Amino acid sequence: MARAPKTSLECLPNNDDPSRRIHSAASAWPRTQSRKPRYVKIEQVSVTVFKTTSKTVHDTDGHTHPGPEHDTSNAMLTVTTDDGHSGYSFGSPEGLRPYVIENFIKKVFLGEDPMDREKLWQALARWQRGSGANLTDRTLAVAETALWDLAGRALNTPVWKLLGGYRDSVPAYGSTMCGDEMEGGLASPEDYANFAEWMVNRGYKAIKLHTWMPPVSWAPSVKMDIKACAAVREAVGADFPLMLDANHWYSRTQAYELGKGIQDLGYYWFEEPMDEHSTESYRWLAANLEIPILGPEYAYGKFHTRAEWIATKACDISRVGVADVGGIGPSMKVAHLAESFNMDCEIHGGGADNLAVLGAIANARWYERGLLHPFVDFDEVPAHLNRRIDPMDDDGNIPLPTRPGLGEDINFDYIADNVISTH
Repeated sequence: MARAPKTSLECLPNNDDPSRRIHSAASAWPRTQSRKPRYVKIEQVSVTVFKTTSKTVHDTDGHTHPGPEHDTSNAMLTVTTDDGHSGYSFGSPEGLRPYVIENFIKKVFLGEDPMDREKLWQALARWQRGSGANLTDRTLAVAETALWDLAGRALNTPVWKLLGGYRDSVPAYGSTMCGDEMEGGLASPEDYANFAEWMVNRGYKAIKLHTWMPPVSWAPSVKMDIKACAAVREAVGADFPLMLDANHWYSRTQAYELGKGIQDLGYYWFEEPMDEHSTESYRWLAANLEIPILGPEYAYGKFHTRAEWIATKACDISRVGVADVGGIGPSMKVAHLAESFNMDCEIHGGGADNLAVLGAIANARWYERGLLHPFVDFDEVPAHLNRRIDPMDDDGNIPLPTRPGLGEDINFDYIADNVISTH
């Protein structure tokens, strides 16, 4: 019988001594000098305020409606590292004004590793107490989101993939503007029904109504809200998913009456009928209605507040938006917290940041696409972008972006040509 080939250890000298053999084998590998890895550092934080246009206006109570085209402004935050990589995010010029950038964002970010997102977020969050309310959750979110965009661009990977990656598309629901008094707009239950039919034909998988609010003279009105919800139900059929956002104006008894009305109409969730700072009021409402109650979107307190809503059974579905809780990282914490209770966590609002979170979590059903109105072309591309981040196909699905970072295709030439100021 032929002898088996010798092993590599047997070929070494003094192979009768196991310790010698192991030592000799190890020494056969090429030696490299141990070197501490070099981490990049944030070298620059800057803001570009630029002119753009809008076809929407805000009423005296802050609700969005169609309006004549007019000039407005936007702001782009840029975070750049010493190896030349940059991340970008957009926010209001007021939220990114020089005082906030110089005294908080730069103070925390400059000289730090941009990959230390949690460390930097925690440091900024601590500064909120001493900022005199100047460092808002929205500003915190813009700053943290730029770090995520930088990481994705540097690694040539979409942010939703960096977050874990769960799906490559998400169904959208159409979210209407608040009601108005415009002829052919959203002035009557019939207007809502007609617009709902258009949204179904466009491919939306579900519809959420925002009904009439002040300064409409007769609003809010439980009876009119129920009439609008009933008209939409009749228009789309019994099985189509519908939701209502009542915009927080009602008392407990009014909220119960409205909730019971849309519960009988087979609506899927009931959102924000009362002031969201009263957790106990929502605990009472959830206990007395069968329709699922959606958790808060604007209530301050980040994931701490959402945890209290879940723990006290004030909601049946949690709610989070990147801008509302100070960033992508905190949004993921809320989503995973809800998941641990077998609870859905629906995302408030659209945009690249919220879409990234949706791409990475399993317990959200829809992307909120809006605010929609018969007089507004939502598919029109914003001037500072080359394409929308959330194009919807004919089946009502939003593909997750394949571009690195947040996936926004920014029109840097347009921004450069329309600069108002930089700091």
